Amino acid sequence: MYWGKKNSVSFVRETGTVFQFPHTRNTKVAFFGKHGILFYRFKEYFTTEDNFVKIIIAGDGKVGSTLTRQLVAEGHDITLIDSKAEVLELSEERYDVMAVQGNCASMATLSRAGVQEAELLIVMTGADEVNLLCCTIAHGMNPKLHTIARIRNPEYKDQIYQMRHLFGLSMVVNPERQAAIEMERLIKYPGFLKRDTFAKGRVEIVELRIQEDSKLCNVSLFDLPSVVKCKILVCAVLRNGKAVIPDGNFVLQAGDRIFVTASTRELTIFLKNMGIITHKAKRALLCGGGRLSYYLAQLLQQDGIMVEIIEQDHERCLSLANQLPEVTVVHGDASSEFLLEREGIGECDALVTLTGVDELNLFISLIGSNANVPQIITKLGHLSNNSILDTLPVGSTISPKELCCNDIVRYVRAIRNQTGAAQAVNVIADGQAEAIEFIVDENTKHCNEPLKKLKLKKNVRVAGINRHYNFEIPNGDSFYSKGDSVIIVTGRDEIIYQLNDIFAS
Repeated sequence: MYWGKKNSVSFVRETGTVFQFPHTRNTKVAFFGKHGILFYRFKEYFTTEDNFVKIIIAGDGKVGSTLTRQLVAEGHDITLIDSKAEVLELSEERYDVMAVQGNCASMATLSRAGVQEAELLIVMTGADEVNLLCCTIAHGMNPKLHTIARIRNPEYKDQIYQMRHLFGLSMVVNPERQAAIEMERLIKYPGFLKRDTFAKGRVEIVELRIQEDSKLCNVSLFDLPSVVKCKILVCAVLRNGKAVIPDGNFVLQAGDRIFVTASTRELTIFLKNMGIITHKAKRALLCGGGRLSYYLAQLLQQDGIMVEIIEQDHERCLSLANQLPEVTVVHGDASSEFLLEREGIGECDALVTLTGVDELNLFISLIGSNANVPQIITKLGHLSNNSILDTLPVGSTISPKELCCNDIVRYVRAIRNQTGAAQAVNVIADGQAEAIEFIVDENTKHCNEPLKKLKLKKNVRVAGINRHYNFEIPNGDSFYSKGDSVIIVTGRDEIIYQLNDIFAS
């Protein structure tokens, strides 16, 4: 079964019968197939919009589905390829996209998906080899095509980079390795729930929760400098599940999750002044022995941290022990409180739950919280119940698919805007806000004008200006110049593609 659109005609093919009709906006159509089955499909196609990117996503799993949701929300023209009809049916109905059932590494399938007219192919199947083959074939069919492939096997890391042109790859993503890097940073520099970097690592936006005994509780943002005694900016607040871009009158409350912009040096001072005592982790316990555990153990070893992995599959334990000879690998059930106590969960500095089941990760993290582990990181594949997660003491939550999608969304926006594209795009506040970094160029409006004279759109905040390696928390008299790096925080009700988009018309 195939639903699709090609050039100026949309069509539905069912058991060999093709029905054609002209493009219209908000059209509901009904078709009788060969067996008299009535199909209703609702299609909305923007024939006059020239800002969207024609994208094919091959592999409609967790990452593919998340990408589809984000890119459809930004107005792009999406076609899905997957071998499972029931998966495509669900996504087709949920996101109102085109769907092609078949082998994405087949020229026939790619042709039906419209690869000759597409601008970007994103391949996210579960097999690295299929992803590579799909990109190679698609690039041969359309040499101008941008291609992004998910490659997760550590054995392919070096050769993929060296042979990327042969495979026709524009970009390679590895969600597990990206998540491992994020987790390693949280363990190496504890104190925050999440850290996003900008300006080549010189600036960060960090997340932390305000406790009832915090010095920040019941403090207005106008009075914040006198309390923290350092240069920071609270650029977003998550309260009762809703994100707010605050002004100076906003008063912080217990339970708020705040997102703070500052240089790395100022964040160190901030932690000290807030009485948040941190110490370098010496021992980390990883529950689950998948690829993410492998990558994370490698990174932590380089930091001089002792690592222990608990894995239930015996063959996987042997493989990890062979690949990571300096790591202690334990064969057992990580959800067993007896095993965790035997392995000294109460004495470890960091607990990272990395099994393939969200519920199991949450359960193990709760055990760690009960054992007073100083730092807990929980891997989650589905972040749909954030209001429930807020009530659970499970530490930092990391979603590999969300991290991966952030990089791909940035790439898509760069295709859309050949000039002035974002340097970094990070989703914060449970997906309700974005922190975006732009470089000021000759096309940027209002250069060298004080910010207090500029009229910005609602829910847009200039969170930082980086000039010649010097970061500034902006005030009304601040300005940006050509070559500066500017960090914007905005709600997701409107997409900011370039710096000029922040100004009210």
